[in-house]
Amino acid sequence: MVESDQRKCVFLRTALRELGLEGQVLNKRIEELPSLEADVLSARALADLTTLLQFTDLHLGNDGTALFPKGENWQVEDAAAKAAWRYTCEPIPSVTNPAAAILRIKELTHV
Repeated sequence: MVESDQRKCVFLRTALRELGLEGQVLNKRIEELPSLEADVLSARALADLTTLLQFTDLHLGNDGTALFPKGENWQVEDAAAKAAWRYTCEPIPSVTNPAAAILRIKELTHV
């Protein structure tokens, strides 16, 4: 996990330890890291979809999947992102807001 806020890193490390889970928490900004080659990439309230796809291109492994919770304007962000990126996008309806979605993104390439 990557988190720039030290307080949130402490929480995440505590949660991993208390739950007996394996994981690593990096106290950095995502744009400062070399490629992570992640199998799964997710971000909540970090940036618009076009910017998230820049991070995805750098950090997601070849067969990886990105999962991005997006609000009511997700279709607008998706349309704007398609000006610079090609990808498959499966919107999964949000349970908490019928107009929102979690975007499952794969097969990302820059246009």
